[in-house]
Amino acid sequence: MPARACVLPTSCDIAVTKFVDTIRMRIYTWGMCRPGLQTGECEVRGDDIGGIAVHIGARVSALAGSNDVLVSNTLRYLVIGSGLEFEERGSYELKGVPGEWRVFAVASV
Repeated sequence: MPARACVLPTSCDIAVTKFVDTIRMRIYTWGMCRPGLQTGECEVRGDDIGGIAVHIGARVSALAGSNDVLVSNTLRYLVIGSGLEFEERGSYELKGVPGEWRVFAVASV
């Protein structure tokens, strides 16, 4: 477990950075994309996925404006030290999710 804990954040940093770059290019090209990113375990349901992580990601996405890439505080913590910069967008109660969730916009990659 300790080795996995050391490797995972680096892989996550790289994957999230590449993903955000790709999303920003699609926003620039197509103009219509409102991503909301969350991390967690997903349930595979045939050709679909579900679970609380997917639900939170969808709720965060619903808060995004046309040029935003929003992330949950959970994801922000996982990529500390990656070079990604974030702007706080406030705390929200997400429908169907217990508690209050801090949401951040990716400011720079």
